[in-house]
Amino acid sequence: IGHPEIFPLLLTAKTQEIFYCRPDEDVTEQNCFKCIKKEDIIQDLKTRAKTSDFHPLKKVILEYPGEEILLVYDPNSQYGQKFYIVASEEAKENLLESLATAEEETEENTEETLGVHKPWVSLGSEKEVEEESVIERDTKIKYKLSRARRHFGAPITFTDKNSSDDKDTYAECTAYEDDTFSIKMLERDVGVQIVPKLRETSTQTKWTYPKNASTQYYPRELSNEAKAESLASERMKAFLTAVHIRMEIALQQNEIMNVFFDDWKALAEDQEEDKPDVYLKAYQSFTDVQYLKNRTISCIRWHPTIYGIIALSAREQPSYKEQVNLSNKSLLHQSVILFWSFFDPLCLQLVLKAPEDIYCFQFSPSDPNIIAGGCVDGQVVLWDISKHETKLQSTNPVADETIDSSEDEPRAAAAQVTEVMPGLMVGWMKIQHGSTEPPLVRHCAASSLPYSHTKAATDVHWLPCNPEDNQKGGTSENCLQLVTCSPDCSILFWDIPSIEHREKFLSEKIKEEKRSHMPPDVPDTDEDIDLSWKPLIKINLRERETNTEYGPTRMSLRELNYRYKPPGRAKSMSALRTPIKESPYTEISASSSKNLKVLENISTDFFVGNEDGEVVYSNWKMKTDTSGKPKHSQKYALHTEIINTLQKSPFFEDIFLSIGGQKFAIWKEGVTNGPILQSSCSVGRYTAGQWSLTRPGVFFIGRDNGNIDIWDLLKKTHEPSYFQSISKSVITFISSSSASAEQHFLAVSDNLGVLHILEICQELCHPSSDE
Repeated sequence: IGHPEIFPLLLTAKTQEIFYCRPDEDVTEQNCFKCIKKEDIIQDLKTRAKTSDFHPLKKVILEYPGEEILLVYDPNSQYGQKFYIVASEEAKENLLESLATAEEETEENTEETLGVHKPWVSLGSEKEVEEESVIERDTKIKYKLSRARRHFGAPITFTDKNSSDDKDTYAECTAYEDDTFSIKMLERDVGVQIVPKLRETSTQTKWTYPKNASTQYYPRELSNEAKAESLASERMKAFLTAVHIRMEIALQQNEIMNVFFDDWKALAEDQEEDKPDVYLKAYQSFTDVQYLKNRTISCIRWHPTIYGIIALSAREQPSYKEQVNLSNKSLLHQSVILFWSFFDPLCLQLVLKAPEDIYCFQFSPSDPNIIAGGCVDGQVVLWDISKHETKLQSTNPVADETIDSSEDEPRAAAAQVTEVMPGLMVGWMKIQHGSTEPPLVRHCAASSLPYSHTKAATDVHWLPCNPEDNQKGGTSENCLQLVTCSPDCSILFWDIPSIEHREKFLSEKIKEEKRSHMPPDVPDTDEDIDLSWKPLIKINLRERETNTEYGPTRMSLRELNYRYKPPGRAKSMSALRTPIKESPYTEISASSSKNLKVLENISTDFFVGNEDGEVVYSNWKMKTDTSGKPKHSQKYALHTEIINTLQKSPFFEDIFLSIGGQKFAIWKEGVTNGPILQSSCSVGRYTAGQWSLTRPGVFFIGRDNGNIDIWDLLKKTHEPSYFQSISKSVITFISSSSASAEQHFLAVSDNLGVLHILEICQELCHPSSDE
């Protein structure tokens, strides 16, 4: 404004390096002018076209009459940008002349300062120094001691003598006033306050004899003539005309609604008057001496379809590695997933064997008999428990009645019987089964170690396939059904191997176990079959420009139908069995826009929580804006420690809960200025969390002191509404389940290897009308 010859310009780091105009290096605040040849700028426009930073001013540059264009560095962004160009020769010369004049004035001032010394002029300060100096004015006392010469060297003899006998030997020094040491006070600093004079007085009222008296009032009424005159007046007619409409509306509202209704009391109509003392009631607890001794529970999952079945995985405690004895090391390192039932809590129902400790696992939503797990060494493992589904269903005595979700009474009745008579129920189940040894299930597929995660697989999610393709006869070999993440800065997409592939893998595992027991001289006649399981897509969460790594520990993404379309023609089976030198999956970096034709018509936005406590909202299919600059990931450094929970709300697809360290936060997808709700720093650490499945405003958070904080956002947002002590150790995982409309459970595990099943009270289960 007011300078039509000045055009602001945004220069990227690459352009600054090409034209040698880097701030604080090539140009500074004092030396802010840079002349650039017009030919060089035109050449840059031809080379980089629309990606050039000079492209918005292309017309101005081409019409410039001179050979050199003046570029000015503006650190204060006076015209909106850090740089601007001068598109007029006259303005260019004026700016350069002003710079030369300013430099000459600076040099003259410097010479005057260095060459000419002004004489010192006294302003009276030496007098003040002289007055403040201490000068001795008092006369010093002098004493002279003498002795006769003949007494020098004479021997000294001490004797006892009374002082009153000889007056010369006793001298009394009495006190007296010495004018020498008297100081006359010339000035004194005192405070004076003026106060009014105080006076005390008293008075006595005259007392008279009391007597009874009464007063009566009567209304003053108008006469009949005055009433008739007032009603017939124009003033009365104007008043009635003005207010009769409002009066009719008021009378109608009185008929329609109750004006004495208390709206404030109606706000708490859904709350019970008698609040329960216990919000999480202990229902059952599970533990196992063989598999859970000195181990921590890492993950808990409820069976999606069978009531009362819960599975958990355990891993080695970090602090216990140094205390493991070599004698029982094989026993302690049994990596399994354990299945328990409400109706037989003393016996394990199923044990899934794993190659390494399981960090996380998940049931398949389309087929609950398929279970995927992530190991601590980065492998991804599959189990198929379809052969043991009948055993799990037989554990539930009312399995046939609980098929219909609307019939909740038999299920609730069975739960009450189990709670009242646990001994009879357990004894009856032992008679029915006859054996307490649970069946062992081997894994039917395991990922190839060279193509798995290099660190622990910390989170796993299932993605449903498109059911229309399966109905038309299409195969599901290339269907993206599984997603895993790891702190090695990668997210892997997996397809599920076919049934034939899993059966071959399982048979090969059995043959390997047999070979380990066979003598070495027996020849092996089995053919080598390539049964390695590799991911289809790998996402690198690493920005190549800034070399920033995002090590995800938890991820959250919308459940969409992901479909993998391999480029080119399909390879033959022989070509697939040959060893592949290059990476078999499609690799996509977070800062690259290559190989994007693999994924089509899907949403690639996702949330990630990393080891440093940062929440990253990114999109691996990087898009570009109108200026040609890619949109980078949004990173929020809110938590102080590793994020242990990043969970989507079961009621809203764009609401997420993140927990880590001493804080938790609630995020909304699309809100870029941070979380919509964040907590203050707590005294202890938050270790686990879980949304409520029935109330949108309720969630549970586990702490390192064994407590469960219950947050009800409709009541309080600055502190938990309730808290309850569950264990003496750290809470490691929380999982919720809705068994029926009236019965809701919360599974809580601790660091001692104990699983607590808690029943949630009705106040925390039934949402209000407007929640």
